[in-house]
Amino acid sequence: MFSHMMVGSNDIDRSKRFYDATFTAMGGRAGSKDPKGRLIYAHNGGLFLVTPPIDGQPATHGNGSTIGFAMSPEQADAWHRAGVESGGTAIEDPPGVRSGGGMSLYLAYLRDPDGNKLCALHRMPA
Repeated sequence: MFSHMMVGSNDIDRSKRFYDATFTAMGGRAGSKDPKGRLIYAHNGGLFLVTPPIDGQPATHGNGSTIGFAMSPEQADAWHRAGVESGGTAIEDPPGVRSGGGMSLYLAYLRDPDGNKLCALHRMPA
């Protein structure tokens, strides 16, 4: 259903440090920068991009928006640690299993340096 996700940034170099650290922590690769200055990350068949806003206005995070990345609990822990060490902010509960609605999920949450809310998610076996 989805082709890609894109978030805005006011500091592409700062975002590259953060996203390179989090993507490599979950088994991906560092991003590349295209001629328009956008960062491009490809992992598990999906694309994630970071861009300065095209309209020239400051980038802002979407209130109520969350971007989720599928990974193992071990990758989620490494991702979370790398994110905090690279300028992100730990939010919500610490990484761990949360149950409700008949399912259990391993979750870890971060805000990137521009305030975008990110989630590492693993569906636990029934």
